[in-house]
Amino acid sequence: MTTPQDLLFVALDVPADRPVEQGDLSLALAAAELLDLLAAQVVTLRDDRIVPLSGHLTGDPMLDKAAASLIRAEPYESAEDWLWRRGDGLSAAYRDELEHTGPAGSGLRQLFRRADRSVERTDSDARRHAADRWARHEPLLVGLASALGIGEPEHEEPAANTGDDRVAVVLAALGDALTELEAVRQRRRIEEDAFDNVWRAP
Repeated sequence: MTTPQDLLFVALDVPADRPVEQGDLSLALAAAELLDLLAAQVVTLRDDRIVPLSGHLTGDPMLDKAAASLIRAEPYESAEDWLWRRGDGLSAAYRDELEHTGPAGSGLRQLFRRADRSVERTDSDARRHAADRWARHEPLLVGLASALGIGEPEHEEPAANTGDDRVAVVLAALGDALTELEAVRQRRRIEEDAFDNVWRAP
């Protein structure tokens, strides 16, 4: 079980204060991959730059693909640049991966249709693992989910308080990327409204 997979199940099962956009989820999944690669000592951070440490495999196909795509030449890649590059279409890639490997009826096909709460969802080891991490208020998972507006459970410690500065760097990069993506959406909405107004004008 990986943090990106757990984040997908949390996005499916835990109410959010707003619909989770696929673009936002893709950025958060890329952040989750980076956190898992840090934990596996495949990479480290030098300030906000991702420095590869080894080429060993993690045993997870998606994480191994992420590791294979690392930039291995100086000045390396910033965490935020990684989120944009690796995150392109990542939510669909993870959804497809889990739909093919997960049990039938797991509800993953309804991941992005959160209004549909009538879906029958079979339990699985993967879903139980994600639910257990969520119930334990695991800081990495709570921090990623909080960035997506997914309601965090009551807990005493701040979501991002892991004692690891590298985690704080990744979560900060995710917050910046999500803010930038929302700004792009707002600009597009303004431009579309202005275009519609021109055509409606007498």
